[in-house]
Amino acid sequence: MSDKAELLEAIAGRNRGLLTTEPEKQAILAAAANLEVHNPTPRPVEAPEKLTGNWRLLYTTSQGLLGFDRLPLLKLGQIYQYIQASEGKVYNIAEIYGLPWLEGLVSVVARFEPVSERRVNVKFERAITGLQRLMGYQSADSFVQQIAAGHKFTALDWSLDSRNQQGWLETTYLDEDLRIGRGNEGSLFILSK
Repeated sequence: MSDKAELLEAIAGRNRGLLTTEPEKQAILAAAANLEVHNPTPRPVEAPEKLTGNWRLLYTTSQGLLGFDRLPLLKLGQIYQYIQASEGKVYNIAEIYGLPWLEGLVSVVARFEPVSERRVNVKFERAITGLQRLMGYQSADSFVQQIAAGHKFTALDWSLDSRNQQGWLETTYLDEDLRIGRGNEGSLFILSK
């Protein structure tokens, strides 16, 4: 079995990390490290054609993201990260489900700047939180297009002070359809295109 297949098998059925025991988490971290050694794109920041696109989160150790599922009456849906490398923009979208007709959405828009061949500094600029139906949410792709066009939503839609809202992300593995990243808070992110 290839290292990539081993990692994908390890995260299968783990609901992005919500259903992971500590031994399973350690096995996933080891499988990710094994795959990172064989990164086919050693300078991912210099490969915008591979970075650009709509990525879906398969697994994370980020308690900030997984914490949405722990709120009463709410369940974490799909999480997307849409990257526009040529513009240095990233759009994070988390779908939230709960009571019928009250499906929610949490989105954060950020600008990123390369600081090395693998690492970018991220400065968060805008947050949007509200009900999917009131915002006319259909898909992550159309939502990103609306944000990029400067659309204001019927939601909590506010600017963030990027001096206080920043971090970094290092892409440690990147191929045509899989990306592994590690964040400044020690979180692991595994995404598929």
